[in-house]
Amino acid sequence: MDPHQPQLIDDCLIHIFTFLTEEDLIRASSVCKDWHEAAETPWLWRRMCLQRWSFCNFAVLGSEQVNHSWKRYFLRRSYLEMKMMKGRSGGYTCKSLRGHTGRVEGFVYLQGNSAQLPHLWNCSATVCSASADGTVRAWNIQNGELLWCSPVQRPLTGIVSDEQHEVVITADSMGVIKTWQGQTGQELASFSAGSPHCTLLQYNVNNNWFLTVGTSQGSVCTLADSALTKKSSVMVCDTFKVNILRVSPDKKWITAGSKDNDDLSPKVIYTESLTSPSEDEDPLCQSVPVAGCQAAVFIPTQPARLAIIHQHEWPNNKALTVFDVSIKKTRYKSEIQVQQVESFPLTLNTMSSHILLEAKDSNCLVLAADQTLWVYSLKGALLASFIEHTMPISSLCVDSFRVVTASQDLSLRVLTWKNDREHGLTLESRYHLLGGSHTMSRGFTHVACDYSSIVASVEGKDGKDVLKAYSFTS
Repeated sequence: MDPHQPQLIDDCLIHIFTFLTEEDLIRASSVCKDWHEAAETPWLWRRMCLQRWSFCNFAVLGSEQVNHSWKRYFLRRSYLEMKMMKGRSGGYTCKSLRGHTGRVEGFVYLQGNSAQLPHLWNCSATVCSASADGTVRAWNIQNGELLWCSPVQRPLTGIVSDEQHEVVITADSMGVIKTWQGQTGQELASFSAGSPHCTLLQYNVNNNWFLTVGTSQGSVCTLADSALTKKSSVMVCDTFKVNILRVSPDKKWITAGSKDNDDLSPKVIYTESLTSPSEDEDPLCQSVPVAGCQAAVFIPTQPARLAIIHQHEWPNNKALTVFDVSIKKTRYKSEIQVQQVESFPLTLNTMSSHILLEAKDSNCLVLAADQTLWVYSLKGALLASFIEHTMPISSLCVDSFRVVTASQDLSLRVLTWKNDREHGLTLESRYHLLGGSHTMSRGFTHVACDYSSIVASVEGKDGKDVLKAYSFTS
């Protein structure tokens, strides 16, 4: 090294090292002292972190207890994702969570490891499950420990959670909605919706807590805060069960619909008119110009872009149409505008009405029906398809790292996202996770994920469902 210009040479080395992969950068650091110092520059590893993941949990780098470097963060997260990508024995633990004496109707993460901002040094997660046995149970999925169990009540039919406030919300077979304190299991409040079926949707607007409930009579009822104070009610499905209920990323719109009638159009509702209703005006609601809605999802990276699978020309033909939703306000009135962006036919080749739909980023839609999984672009290009189950897919989980399908064949299939230089974002199939013995179980019914774990429910032949928790650790 030139002793007269050490800084210049260091800067040149660092610039050259920006073209290296992490493996090459580690090798370069072993060449000599000068290369080692340049390769250990925090800016290089910070750049590599943000290039690969866009967002990183900065809190884990500068905590008072331990000072983790950008390099250590990169290597630890890469190692964890490698284990999650390969799914080899020893790379994860599997716990069976037993205790329910009936069918598990759903479960939710109460404290999970966010896929957007994962914590790599503390991966503890809590899952709450609701069962037809009338109980809510909270589990530590890493050690398989039951944390609390609610008193027995009427059979439960649904569950959602608010991780921000650590509140669990359930509905029972008589339409009684209850909120539970997530840490202790204490019942906080109850509200009777008077409906044997309730679809639950929880969301927060400007730090205010809301729950919108779809009923079997076709109405949508909105409740405020965990005390469940009724704010509004609006009829959207004309006596047909509301079983599609989604909220937009900007929380300004809710879409509500029914899968049970091929002639009904789904509705979009202006959220503010539900949460802060006017005394002399009905909630602001508009039909979406399609019929026979089978599934709907808002695109996560857009404020209010809605994708809907619906009937197309003939009953067994399906199409996917994408809309942008907005509001036009004048001096005297407000008007919802639903503008079509894209529409294309789907070649699903299925008679099943059980179609699952999720979205990834701004341009990927993930569909599942029968045994098949498809990935479409928003313009209708088929990016990938997979037939890797021997029985129908019952549940689907999509996040920024992977897609997990649960099937009645008692297996989970894990696929990971891949950026291909020629074809852009696509999926790559990885491995199966098995759920146990077919002599004891019928298949998986639900699946959910956080960044470092997968949880799924297994239907027991004796009527006692079990949760399977797969945890990956770095």
